Order: sequence, then structure tokens, then C-alpha cells
Amino acid sequence: MYLAYQTQADLMEPVRFGARLARRMLDHPLMAAFENRGLRHLAAAYEMVERAGLSHGRPPFEIASTLVGNRELEVTEDPVYRLPFGTLLRFKKDVDVPQPRVLVVAPMSGHFATLLAGTVRTLLPDHDVFITDWHNARDVSLEHGPFAFDDYVEHVIKFLEWMGPGAHLVAVCQPCVQALVAAAVMAQESNPAQPRSMTLMAGPIDCRINPTKVNQLAQSKPIEWFERNLISRVPMGFEGSGRRVYPGFVQLSAFVSMNMTRHMKAHFELYDNLANGEAEKAQTAKTFYDEYFAVLDLAAEFYLETVQYVFQEYRLPKGELTYRGGKIDFGAIRRTALLTVEGERDDICSLGQTVAAQEICANLRPHRKRHHMQAGVGHYGVFSGKKWAGQVYPLVKNHILASD
Repeated sequence: MYLAYQTQADLMEPVRFGARLARRMLDHPLMAAFENRGLRHLAAAYEMVERAGLSHGRPPFEIASTLVGNRELEVTEDPVYRLPFGTLLRFKKDVDVPQPRVLVVAPMSGHFATLLAGTVRTLLPDHDVFITDWHNARDVSLEHGPFAFDDYVEHVIKFLEWMGPGAHLVAVCQPCVQALVAAAVMAQESNPAQPRSMTLMAGPIDCRINPTKVNQLAQSKPIEWFERNLISRVPMGFEGSGRRVYPGFVQLSAFVSMNMTRHMKAHFELYDNLANGEAEKAQTAKTFYDEYFAVLDLAAEFYLETVQYVFQEYRLPKGELTYRGGKIDFGAIRRTALLTVEGERDDICSLGQTVAAQEICANLRPHRKRHHMQAGVGHYGVFSGKKWAGQVYPLVKNHILASD
């Protein structure tokens, strides 16, 4: 499957290159004298062909500065701790006083951590922000071994240990499960680096509650079907050649198919905006899809175990989840304050699935637990967009500040 995809992508590259040259020729200043509606439509068509493909490299976060108080400060990406499958990336800025250190745990679900650039941008003025910058599995050599569910948890623990005592966790979507496990394991071991607070946003803690199409799909087939039909080997020509992966292009296809009409409409509108010279509207769509169509392959072990443990067997809410073969005691979480956030219209992690963490952390005192349901937002609106910045983030900020 992967070889067939890569062959098709390679064959399309000269076509896209030709479209790029033709579009640039039509955009040349010398062509302005001949500008007419037909040429604008032709240029728009060439650009759509040029964009008809996926990227497998991490896009830039494009966070050059942030406003702290009334000062605009330069922001630089500082990879402070690198492991084979992920890098602890710090968004470094020069501030006068220390700020709460926050680890943003990004999903490993077919996209790069840059999907959370808006989340990071909102957190930056008030926090010293780090993020789990996951690597594309097709670029990781087989010599580094497998990457499974427990390895993800271990990465989170190691990143927190590097940051030192007093850090805070903010997990988005799929890794809410692993973040909760990491906090419990660290609490069991009395690890001094266990987080002071944990914010879980739109995560599948208990998928038995209000199951979505994603949950129903996971339940519709045995795990052997997923392994047989969705797992492929990275072809020759890549650092991770031979590694078994769940390809990012397959995951993207699943996401797109869930909202096919919306994506088709968005591309028709993009074409119209390009043809009509509405550059600002076109750029908004292009920025979104440049990120959305940058795909990351998942190690097969991690993908299959996540589907089995989280979406099929519900091991976490049933108390059956283990770490490195040992039982996990979520009751050990006593010092890490918990905030859960859900979106009213979330069709990926529906209402009730994330707040289930409140009951699982049974020994946290009531004043250290809080839940927020954000009205009028879907999945992505929980951690990006205007309502995230204006209504959800102030609660996250206060939660961190109260726990710092």
C-alpha cells in the first residue's frame, strides 16, 4: 500500500512542478498587461494542481514573536532534549521574571505538533512553553527499535523530568490518556518532577460514553483487521525503510472522509478566491490546508495498541491498563490539580469522554478538580480559534496559576 502511494506521489511530482512553472509565468508582472478573467481562472487551476499533494515534513510553527505585557519579544524554537521518536521543543523568549513551565503534549494522530501552533501562540505570553515535537516514523531508523503505547508515556515522563519539578501538563486530544498515565506513574513513584497541574482537553478517556463515528469504527472490526488492512512498511529511500507504520496519508483520508462535503466546499471556495484575486481569503485557506495536508506516519505498535487499549477494550476506565507490565494506581494522583475541557459539538471526543478523568482521579480533593464544557465549539474549537483564546484559555491560565 505504501509503495503504491509513494509511486503515485513520485509520478505526480513532475505534473505539480509543471503547474508551478506555468502559474508563476502567469503571475509574472509582464503578464499584467494581458490580464483577463480567463487567465486568472487558468492561474487558479494551475495553483490547485500545484497544491494537489501531501507533505511529509514538519511545517514551521511560524511563531516569531509574542507580546508579554507591552513588550514584543522574539521567540525562537530551541530543541532542548532529543529522543529518537520525539524532541522536547522549547519556545524560548527573554522575559524579566520566571513564568510557569508548561509541557504541551501534542497528538500523534497523523499530523505534526504544528497543528497546535495556535494553542502555543495563545499560551506563550504567560508561560514558558515546551511541546512534544513528534518525529515522522518513516524517518526513524529501525535500529532505534519499536515505539509503542508505553514508549509514548515514557517520553512524556522523560520530558517532564528534563524540565524539572514544578512543570504543568496540557494534553490535547488522543494523548490525554498517555498524559494521565504518566501523571499516575510519576505519582506512584513519588517522582519529584510529577506535574503540578494537568489540563486534559477533548481526550478519549472513556470512549464508552456517547460513542462517536470514530469510536464506532474502532469497534466495528477486530484489531487483526486493522493490522492486516491499515499497516504497511515504509518503502526504500527513507531513513525508516522497512519500519511497519500506520501511514499518515491513510489517517488523513479517514479524517477527510468524515467531512468530505465541507472539504470539497472549502476547495471550491479557494479556487474562486484565487480566480477573483481575493488573496487574503485564499491565504487563510491555504495556511490551514498546508498544515492539514502535512502528514506524519505512526509506528504500527503505537497505533494498534492505542486502538486496542483505548477504543476497543476501554482499559483505562475499567482499571485494566498497565505500564511496563505493572498496575497503574490512578488514586496515587493527589498533588496534580486536574482540569478537563470538552466541546459541546465535538464529533471526535464527545461530551462525557474527557470528564471521566475526574472520577478516575478519585483521591484528588474536590477543590483540585474542575471541568469546563465550552458551548458552541467542535473538536478543534476546544484548543484553537477565538473561543479557545477568549473563553477556554482564561480558565486554563487560572488553573495553572492557582497550582503553580
